[in-house]
Amino acid sequence: MSALIDNFDAIMAGFWSTVRLTAMSAVLSLLLGTLLVALRVSPVPVLRGMGTVYVNILRNTPLTLVLLFCALGISNTLQLNFDAYDPSFNGYWLAVLGLTAYTSTFVCETLRAGINTVPLGQAEAARAIGLTFTQSMGTVILPQAFRAVVAPLGSVLIALTKNTTVVIVAGYAEAAFVMKDMLYESAGTTVTVFLGFAAGYMILTLPVGYLTGWLARRLAVRR
Repeated sequence: MSALIDNFDAIMAGFWSTVRLTAMSAVLSLLLGTLLVALRVSPVPVLRGMGTVYVNILRNTPLTLVLLFCALGISNTLQLNFDAYDPSFNGYWLAVLGLTAYTSTFVCETLRAGINTVPLGQAEAARAIGLTFTQSMGTVILPQAFRAVVAPLGSVLIALTKNTTVVIVAGYAEAAFVMKDMLYESAGTTVTVFLGFAAGYMILTLPVGYLTGWLARRLAVRR
C-alpha cells in the first residue's frame, strides 16, 4: 500500500493520460467509424470496396502492429511528426492515430449491425420521397442504428480503454507504463500495485458499462 501512496501523483498523472487518450480516440473513432459504415453500405461499388478492404485489414491486424507502424513507419521512416520537438505530444497523437484507425473498424461493424435492424421499408420510403443516400443515412437510418447499438458501442469504448495499455509502443506513457515502472522499483509489492491499478481501470470502465446499459434501455427502439 505504501508504494501506491508514495507514487500517488505519478499514478494520477498516468490515469489522466489514459483518460485523455481514451476520450480523444473515442470521439475520432466514432466519426471515422460512421464514415466507414457509410462506405460499407454505399450503393457505389468502389466506395463499398474501399470501406470493406480498410475494415477487414485493420480489424484483423493486431493493435500492437498498428501502433508500431505509426511509430516506426509514419514517425521514424516517413518523418511525419505532430511535433518533432516534443516527444510526449508527438507520442500522444501517434497513439491516438493508431487507436482511432483500429477502433473505428469495430465502431463501423457495430453500426452496420445497427443498420441491419432498421426495417428495409424505411430506406425505401426515404428514397420514394426523394431523399438522397446521404440524406437517408443522416436523417432516417443512422439515428435508429445508433439507438439500437448503444450498449455494443459501450463495449467498444471499454475495449478501447483497456487497449490503451499497449500504446507505449507508439512512444506514449500512460497508466500501464507507470505500473510497469512501479513493479520494477517496488520489489515485494507486486500484488498490491497490480490490484491498485486493476481497481483504477475498473473505476474507469464500470461507469461506462452502467451508463451505456441505462441509455440502451432508455433509447431502445420500440417496434
